[in-house]
Amino acid sequence: MIGIYICDDEGAVRHQIQTALEWKIFVENYDMKVVCSAANGQELLAAAENEKHGIYFLDVELKDAAWDGFQLGRELRRRDPHCTLVYITSYSELAWRTFQYHLEAFDYIVKEPEQIGAAVSRCLGEIHMRLLSERQAPAELFTLRTGETVRHVPLHDILFFETAPVPHHVLLHTSNSRMDFLGSLNELELQLGDRFIRTHRAYLVAADQIEAVDLKHNKLWAGGHACLLSRAGKAELRKKMGGNR
Repeated sequence: MIGIYICDDEGAVRHQIQTALEWKIFVENYDMKVVCSAANGQELLAAAENEKHGIYFLDVELKDAAWDGFQLGRELRRRDPHCTLVYITSYSELAWRTFQYHLEAFDYIVKEPEQIGAAVSRCLGEIHMRLLSERQAPAELFTLRTGETVRHVPLHDILFFETAPVPHHVLLHTSNSRMDFLGSLNELELQLGDRFIRTHRAYLVAADQIEAVDLKHNKLWAGGHACLLSRAGKAELRKKMGGNR
């Protein structure tokens, strides 16, 4: 669960922000929680002592002898380098100071009593979307050159490779395309590892794309395409597929 922290010396503003955040979390079922709503920097720092990847809504003009919002943000960034900082202020012209402090603030919300709740809610939605995108592992890609074009094909889209009629060329098959490129199945087998099975000297098939196997007629199917299956390929298939086929 991601912790959310608020620091503003105006009690009414803190209440507005907390209410808007908690309602957004409830409606959207975010895995987040408002952990602390503090009136000063020291209170917030104590509450967030062990927080990692926290989200902080900070008033710029804190009436705090020790901390203003920018100093507080710098200390939070030092403790929690991957935290998300959102600044709230009555003076939009102070936004440039986030650059002066090298704070990389996610957003800068101007205090307007009738709009601050909606602005905070919108901001949290955008933070949630960014966090989701950061957590998704980028697709693993297979890169090839076909003619003068370099293509990047997600590995999970590849059904199989087969030797092409042209010497030293390979055909890559997906569910809706076939690409010819310079290469060899021996090199591809070493490069791609256990995700692909050498079912025949002319075929290298994605293990998770195999739909059916006909041992009697030495064939298997991947994405509706028939591929050849040799004696050595059967042994490799049994070994990698746990003898289930």
